[in-house]
Amino acid sequence: MKHVELNLPVGVRESLCGFARSRYPHEACGLLIGESTDSLVEVMRAVETRNLLAGEAGDRFEVDPGEHVAAQRVARDEGLDVVGVWHSHPDHPARPSARDLAGAWEGWSYLIVAVDADGVGELRSWRLEGGHFVEQELRDGDARGRGNGATAQAKAVTLA
Repeated sequence: MKHVELNLPVGVRESLCGFARSRYPHEACGLLIGESTDSLVEVMRAVETRNLLAGEAGDRFEVDPGEHVAAQRVARDEGLDVVGVWHSHPDHPARPSARDLAGAWEGWSYLIVAVDADGVGELRSWRLEGGHFVEQELRDGDARGRGNGATAQAKAVTLA
């Protein structure tokens, strides 16, 4: 099993937290744009997309395919790629559900933002390997690994 870290700059974290708070109590979703190697996923930005399942019973999400294609086209024009998906878990922990597992693709990062009426809780990221999710270590550097690159413990990321 290979260990792949995820570098999530502070500005991207703030954007993700803002997206999750603004859509609460519904599930928000979108794409992670950046670069990926065998050992590190560098997120340059997060894009919010329309959740096609917003308002349906249960906490579920589906990224709008048209917005996915558009984001991928813009990313490629910038020399980047879609490296993963993010979504919020309203009133639930930032752990993948059975539905998350059923829709996951190997090689992508799946970042989950826990959010409740008090705000954003933890951010955690996962990758599908061998049919099950493995948690990624989150790093807290600026884009392209500059800065201190210190490992971030994603257990208590709360923004005012």
